[in-house]
This record gives sequence, C-alpha cells and structure tokens, in this order.
Amino acid sequence: MTGIDTIIERLGREDFLFIPAADMTALLSAIAGSPVGADPIFLDSWNHLERDEYMADGGKYRKRRHATYAIHAAGEPARLMPHQPHYQTVDYNPLNGGVARYFAPILGDLHRSITLAALLEFGNRVFSALGVNHQWHIELHQFRIEARDGKLGKPTPEGVHRDGVDFVIVVMIKRVNIDSGATTIYDLENRLVGEFMLHQTFDAVLVNDRKVYHGVTPIEQLEADLEAYRDVLVITFKKPDPGP
Repeated sequence: MTGIDTIIERLGREDFLFIPAADMTALLSAIAGSPVGADPIFLDSWNHLERDEYMADGGKYRKRRHATYAIHAAGEPARLMPHQPHYQTVDYNPLNGGVARYFAPILGDLHRSITLAALLEFGNRVFSALGVNHQWHIELHQFRIEARDGKLGKPTPEGVHRDGVDFVIVVMIKRVNIDSGATTIYDLENRLVGEFMLHQTFDAVLVNDRKVYHGVTPIEQLEADLEAYRDVLVITFKKPDPGP
C-alpha cells in the first residue's frame, strides 16, 4: 500500500481496509510534515480517560473521552466544536442507544497534537474523495477496554453493528496483557467478509459504515496479577444533517 490514491481506490472497491502501522505512520507523517510515531502528547492521553457511566449492561470495563469536530468547506481543516453529547438511535445501538450520552471531553493537549491533526486531514482527504462531499460532522472517541478479575472486556458490547455514519477510522493505540480483540467485518447480508487483529500502535482499519457491519471480539486478561486493556481511537465521519 503506497499512498492515499491507492487507499481511496481500494476502500471504494472493498468497503473496508486494514492499514498496517508502518504504512499508517508514513502516511500521517507525510501529512503532518513531521514524524508522528512517538508523539507523547497523543499516546499519553489514553492514561487519563474516565469511566463510561452509560453502560446499560452494568459493565465497568470501559473508559473513554469524546469530542466533536466539523469541516464546513473543501480545503478547510477540521475545527473543534463546543462539547456536546453523543447520540445513537436504538436501531444502531440497541444496548446504549436512545439517550444523549455526555462523556468526559477530550483533554486540550490532545487537540494540539500533530498526530490528531494528521488523522483528521487523512480522513477528510480519503472520505471526501469517496463521498463527493466536503462537509463533515466528525466525532472522536478515545476508548480503553479493560479485562480484570476473570471478566471479559467488551470493545463492542452492542455486538456487530453499524454506527449510523458514513465512514469510520479505528486506530490501535496499545494492547496490554490481553488475548483476542479481533476485528470482524460483515456485509449487509451478515456474511463474514473480514477478520484481523489490530496489534501494533497505528494499525488502522477504515470502514464504509453504509456498506458493512463491524465488531470486535471480547478481550481476556492473560496474567491475572497485571492490568490488562485495549486502547483505540475511533473517528467517525458523517455528512451533516440538513438544517431546517
């Protein structure tokens, strides 16, 4: 995989695409004009997430932060918007949908990260070319899924699903002392069409949310006396709803 044009062509044809960490860091570094692989501001922010208090299954295994960005015209960078709730209908999230969920906001240092800026610009270039659209409602979700005390951690407790957006980027940040956590992709007829593991920091998957479902298998703690978790960044791109 060599460049954004190749990614656009393959994602348009295949509806999902795994990008290995080496390729992803090279692409992001080219966009940023600076190496992004060891950005401490970006990577350390996952150590400061807060517990998700909206888990309808009663689970205490998920920590997160959330932010919303917008792109209003071609050529514009993504702009941070005032903090707002995350909302999904029960059609897309039967477990936790149907309520406005006010998650802790992403911390200011992360918004100043060159890595995050490069990720947002990367998504804008790829998805704008595919969707012939230059306006985006963008949501960022930092996740830490924990496995402890013999209990599984569930990266997608709602099961295999769509997010109700146009496109999704999932970026692996860190895996610590866990087994499983495989990404699965299903077509609209619920046939398994892809399964792979995000292992390395900056391994990534791009998903056309209109064309495929995605999920992640539960994670299991390996060493019982050591902390165990899976950190990822999820970025969704959606064409803004038309105004009144």
